[in-house]
Amino acid sequence: MIKEDYGLSSDKDVEPDLFRADKPREECGIFGIFGPDKDVARLTYYGLYALQHRGQESAGIATADGKNILLHKNMGLVPEVFDEARLDSLKGHAAIGHVRYSTTGSSLVTNAQPLVCYYQKGMIALAHNGNLTNVHQLRPKLMERGAVFQSSIDTEVIVNIIARHSNVPIEKAITRCMDEIEGAYSLVVLTGDKLIGVRDPHGVRPLCLGKLGGAYILASESCALDTIGAELVRDVEPGEVIVIDKNGIKSIHYGAAERKGLCVFEFIYFARPDSVIDGYMVNQVRREMGRQLAKEYRADVDLVISVPDSGNAAARGYAEESGLPFEEGLMKNRYIGRTFIQPTQELRDLAVHLKLNPIKNILKGKRILMIDDSIVRGTTCSRMVKMLRDTGVKEIHMCVSSPPILWPCYYGIDTSNRKELIAAKMSLDEIRQFIGADGLHYLSLEGLLKAFNTVPGKFCTACFDGDYPIPIPKPEEMGKFVLE
Repeated sequence: MIKEDYGLSSDKDVEPDLFRADKPREECGIFGIFGPDKDVARLTYYGLYALQHRGQESAGIATADGKNILLHKNMGLVPEVFDEARLDSLKGHAAIGHVRYSTTGSSLVTNAQPLVCYYQKGMIALAHNGNLTNVHQLRPKLMERGAVFQSSIDTEVIVNIIARHSNVPIEKAITRCMDEIEGAYSLVVLTGDKLIGVRDPHGVRPLCLGKLGGAYILASESCALDTIGAELVRDVEPGEVIVIDKNGIKSIHYGAAERKGLCVFEFIYFARPDSVIDGYMVNQVRREMGRQLAKEYRADVDLVISVPDSGNAAARGYAEESGLPFEEGLMKNRYIGRTFIQPTQELRDLAVHLKLNPIKNILKGKRILMIDDSIVRGTTCSRMVKMLRDTGVKEIHMCVSSPPILWPCYYGIDTSNRKELIAAKMSLDEIRQFIGADGLHYLSLEGLLKAFNTVPGKFCTACFDGDYPIPIPKPEEMGKFVLE
């Protein structure tokens, strides 16, 4: 029996966060645990809490006890969706969880994950991080064959394809599904007796394996393992299927693509700084990005500040390399949840102050170099520069610890269409004038790769150079996606 509890919220669109509107939006976070002697629901709750930065629109947990799959999901943050009573009701020996930011499908509770359904062999639950690039071809074909969809997300396409291969073991059904789907995906799949993790052949989205006593864990980032006291065993390899059951763990190598494509934005912005992804400590990489910035651009300034939090490590790296002092010039209000776009210019400016407030005695009369991780549209950045001018800052140089974003992402990040990307429309000096800075420098692509001490080809850098590691759909097949 499948028991689904969606809560009491209605299917209302969540309004966009003003401060985050000028950033690439996170994909999703996934978590799974197989632990017959563990409180799997609560451990999943804490794991999702650690992954909250990857999605703030909805959260869900599904548990399996061998007979039933129990599910609760709803719109909102993890602590808003779950309380003690909800967690007590989610019994089982294994669980998967999901936090979501919508990249395909509207922001509705029906699109929240995990997805749970019956198929010929019983129950299946699935949670997905990423985007399928051929979903607009697959979905109509499935519907022609009689498939019924209850959501508008590509995750349901994956579930349908797996279910159509129910004549073979679940592991084989998943690899057959991988034959058909294209794009970026990390998956956690739950059946009555198995937990399965899947990473796409290019390795675009991260997925790691951990252990807590006799329990095995799968998670988008290692910080989720740290939170529950688990140890990081290793990263799931591109093209690998991990099967966990009462007999232990088994690895199936579907096959890695010749060209790897780990999303470089995991290190620039998305991942928590205390995570380790594919062997790289995120905080150390960001610090090195700052050092590379200092090697590329110097300004006659008094101090370095950051746009917290994702700009902190790069700013410290810049200060270390340049010999300039680093100061906390902007204080972030960590108790603000989701702020909404307001109807007047005055209230829009106020919303920026709700998130960030200048420390006047540090900044007034100073020439500063401010480091942020990225600029997408430039609107919030321009408001921050104006706010600093109003504080009495004498001179503002802006450094960005990533190259200009010139192309949209089709692999699970909402970077808008190309018409909304400021770097695709304006020259460097035009952007500088638009945001109101005295100087502006983006980290070069070469400098970015030097921060990893690696050669080109290991990461997906398509948003900077338009070189997509996985074929993207034609414009007429892209639905909501737009190239130009």
